[in-house]
Amino acid sequence: MENNIKIQLRPYQTSDCKEMSELFYQTVHNVTVKDYSLEQRMAWANGNVNLMVWDESFQSHYTLVATDGTLVLGFSDIDATGYLDRLYVHKDYQGIGIATMLCDALEAYYFSNGSEKITTHASITAKPFFHKRGYQIVKEQQVIRGGISLTNYVMALEKENF
Repeated sequence: MENNIKIQLRPYQTSDCKEMSELFYQTVHNVTVKDYSLEQRMAWANGNVNLMVWDESFQSHYTLVATDGTLVLGFSDIDATGYLDRLYVHKDYQGIGIATMLCDALEAYYFSNGSEKITTHASITAKPFFHKRGYQIVKEQQVIRGGISLTNYVMALEKENF
């Protein structure tokens, strides 16, 4: 993979939803392997995303898509309460700054509107990324998906640490 790709951020469009659901599945099943079992990954991302529900959610949130002009390389969204809901980067484009670009833009947008705190539920895999950005662990929790327990972390970023 080339490291000199031109990455652009743009607002979400309904036509992105299917490609984003596929990116989500591939990312969960390839990037989180060291932290979650196959059973846990299948409970988290089983390949059956309800595209109508996702589209409605993305439309009601501030949602950004990272693209090279052709391919969706990543996406992230934040709701009106400051909950950073999803942050996923294509399995083949990890570690080149896409998640950082998405978070920089979402945090700047949210904090520029006078808000004081952003929260997220970070996976074991994503926890170091958020910690490096100044997010603090509020608590570790077990989330049940399809009867399967997954560990994640409620993390928060205060505006003063932005």
